Amino acid sequence: MPADPALNRLARETSPYLLQHAANPVDWYPWGPEALERARAERKPILLSIGYSACHWCHVMAHESFEDPAVAAVMNRLFVNIKVDREERPDIDHIYQTAHLLFNRRPGGWPLTAFLTPEQVPFFVGTYFPKTTRHGLPGFVQLLERVAAYYAEHAEELAQRGAQIQAAFRQLEPEETAAADAFSSILLDVALDTLKANMDREQGGFGTAPKFPHPGDLNFVLRRAAAAGDDEARELVLLTLRKMAEGGIYDHLGGGFYRYAVDATWTIPHFEKMLYDNGPLLRLYADAWCLTRDARFAEVVRETAAWAMREMQAPEGGYYASIDADSEGEEGRYYLWSPAQVAALLSDAEYDVASKYYGLDLPANFEDRAWHLRVMQPLEQVARRLDLDPSTCASRLASARAKLLATRETRVRPGRDEKILTSWNALMIEGMAHAASVFGEPAWLASARRALDFIRSTLWRDGRLLAAYKDGRAHLNAYLDDYAFLLAAVVELLQTDYRSEDLEFGRALAEGLLEHFEDEARGGFYFTSHDHEALFHRPKPMHDSAMPAGNGIAAFALQRLGHLTGETRYLDAAARALGAFYRYMEEQPVGCASLLMALEEHLTPPSLVVLRGDAAAVAAWQAEFAREYRPETLMLAPRGETQALPPALAQPLPEAGVAAYVCRGMTCLAPVASPESLRAVLQSGQIQ
Repeated sequence: MPADPALNRLARETSPYLLQHAANPVDWYPWGPEALERARAERKPILLSIGYSACHWCHVMAHESFEDPAVAAVMNRLFVNIKVDREERPDIDHIYQTAHLLFNRRPGGWPLTAFLTPEQVPFFVGTYFPKTTRHGLPGFVQLLERVAAYYAEHAEELAQRGAQIQAAFRQLEPEETAAADAFSSILLDVALDTLKANMDREQGGFGTAPKFPHPGDLNFVLRRAAAAGDDEARELVLLTLRKMAEGGIYDHLGGGFYRYAVDATWTIPHFEKMLYDNGPLLRLYADAWCLTRDARFAEVVRETAAWAMREMQAPEGGYYASIDADSEGEEGRYYLWSPAQVAALLSDAEYDVASKYYGLDLPANFEDRAWHLRVMQPLEQVARRLDLDPSTCASRLASARAKLLATRETRVRPGRDEKILTSWNALMIEGMAHAASVFGEPAWLASARRALDFIRSTLWRDGRLLAAYKDGRAHLNAYLDDYAFLLAAVVELLQTDYRSEDLEFGRALAEGLLEHFEDEARGGFYFTSHDHEALFHRPKPMHDSAMPAGNGIAAFALQRLGHLTGETRYLDAAARALGAFYRYMEEQPVGCASLLMALEEHLTPPSLVVLRGDAAAVAAWQAEFAREYRPETLMLAPRGETQALPPALAQPLPEAGVAAYVCRGMTCLAPVASPESLRAVLQSGQIQ
């Protein structure tokens, strides 16, 4: 126990979420041998509570129950209590979220409340429970006593059920594999049609309330729309991005997206800001700008990148994990306004514009008592209503926003989870690097590089990754997502700004995937490494959730690296992964966008464009082509002598100007010497 008797064992941890519970009267343990051994020695059931620092309902349950000495006394008497940060231990969270799905036939969430045998076998799983019975949920103390009594009466039976429950877990994963010659583009067409059918034609997005961004699904639809010439699919994605940019899911003052909207019109968000949402959305909005040159998309990219650097990037270089939904004990308090507050800060002219643009002249949209900013009228319409020149209207709005942001920053800020997670950083590195390439912003590239260099110097040790860093301590054996997402980020950086050391790091990550995670017998990659702590279940994730599935990104990134380096082992491992999940994708293509994009590039390998020549001229070519939407093209400009490059990139330097070499697989065309010629080659699809 810690030296301070007022604190429990969580005081020794670095996770902000665990530290939030260090002063609880609950005798909390972090997950580890000490807690598990005590449960086995005393034959006590385990109460496992999983959450994260930005989770609103986690805070509610903590205030209601975990901070109450009477509730804590019951917990301490009946259970060995373990608290887990789902962001540091996604392996444990994945297992018991799956248990919730099996037991309750619906997805779980956070806080997750699971009761386990000492052998880690789940026997009852729920989410939030109130302190006293309400809304059809049992009171927490009542639940504790009933669960403990059930365990006492059925302990031996529950221990023996472990094998049966493990078998049920395995049944959720596909058993039948498929050979690569069975792969068909028909599956891509079916997935596209299914996703289109699920999209909201009026408000964008998928389904009704609540609405999540689903950047992976949107990315897949946009890629397939380009490949198939499907204008309807393209416009549905662009509609979604416009509605999100107008809605309250976007922070109109500070930039960046909240986690999801609680309604179908994107108006009121759950106010957490997660790094893992904003990295992929940064990339997606940059692509949308390439397709449309819509100034609003460019604005979202610039504001979100600025937010990431201003509020989320640590002095050491890595990006922080998240910003809480709550401040001063209330969800969203930091972000909400009243018309009187806004009017007091702005000139009359500024208020005329801002009130109409953001709907401050309409009824309150947050719990009938406050206003959360969202676009209610296009600025052009506001200008017409006020009989103003559009540029004058835009200037007044910009001035109003600056004043509101400055005042907002004087408020009590929501908490920030300042741990640095390898996988989440990788998603932001990739998004930032891609946006930097599209918009030619060196500051964004520098930000991405700082984060990658931090990971390589701090979380890469002796050829292995670590998963998390906080307060000078890097720890936790890395997961599939850490390796796969980081490899994808490195491949993106190679296209933005080629460095030979990045290519070597990418190769090391790929070798790590094959050595430590691959199921060589059946294909695919386990979420935990072969030498990881033995847990109740060892999944091979195939479904995208709020983040992409590690198997999909691993297959996608390995294929791309294989094409860059000519290393067929990477291509073969990707094909085995696709084969492992192909039959499942046939049955349920929705939710597998990451795997589907890997399948798409397996069936039609990307065109590899190698630019060689004068550095300034090559940079001009890169900038020109980066502003065009070409998801099927890998364009690299390797520097250095030919003999120092891998075979696929080892194209000769021209005597003058630029030579563009276009290859797909083992087939290459003669070099072309002008951007127009290169564009014609890429558009003609000559390489088959």
